[in-house]
Amino acid sequence: MNQILSAGLEVNSITKSFGPGAVALNKTDLKVSPGEMVALIGASGSGKSTLLRHVAGFLAADSGSGSIQVGSHTIQSNGRIDSQIRKMRADIGFIFQQFNLVGRMNVLTNVLTGMLPRIPLWRSLLGLFTLEEQKEAYEALKVIGIENLTYQRASTLSGGQQQRVAIARCLVQKAKIILADEPIASLDPENARIVMELLAKINRDHGITILVSLHQVQFARKYCPRTIALRLGEVIYDGSSEDLTPQHLRTLYGASLEELLDGTEAVDFVSG
Repeated sequence: MNQILSAGLEVNSITKSFGPGAVALNKTDLKVSPGEMVALIGASGSGKSTLLRHVAGFLAADSGSGSIQVGSHTIQSNGRIDSQIRKMRADIGFIFQQFNLVGRMNVLTNVLTGMLPRIPLWRSLLGLFTLEEQKEAYEALKVIGIENLTYQRASTLSGGQQQRVAIARCLVQKAKIILADEPIASLDPENARIVMELLAKINRDHGITILVSLHQVQFARKYCPRTIALRLGEVIYDGSSEDLTPQHLRTLYGASLEELLDGTEAVDFVSG
């Protein structure tokens, strides 16, 4: 597959509350340049998922908030999502923690749904795809390494396989940026490694910008050159992932640090 023209993003002073005393984002600011692969870390309730859903235009910020820009698109401003958001989302791939596939459809058809924003409405309603589009979807499956599962029902796949289908769907979508909302949270360590390596590969080989939220800081350090850390909806760190030493993390998160460290790799990280 060819290099894809990537898009950056800019979040300017975004605030989101879900009621009195329930502030999820607090004048949050961040910027990601085109072609970067950036980790978004934080304990539960830090605002990671909420932030990604605002960037994708799934949630509107509080009235009076700033703006969110993805490439040339203003996704929302002053608490209002742009009326052309459906068209804008063609450039934004979103990978969900729970895969978001249609279980009764086969793998190829699930991947083909990534093309829906850029094919005629009548064809999308009927689910009609050309032979060339089917070949493109198959090539995406080859990139991800699961072309042998092309005609298997999605519901029969393992969690790791389903997440790889979701990545292939973003490739055929020709997304300029991929937002991945804790894509490895439900996976075993081996499948988590495979998914993170695939995200790093498509970032490297296709130039797609990736912002991935992670619970496990060791994966951020291994696969993402830059990490943005959130706490209570505010950015408390933005810099090199390598600089997130155990000592630095304890300073940032205190007692919440254990939630960000999981498994054998975490033990090695802390002891190292």
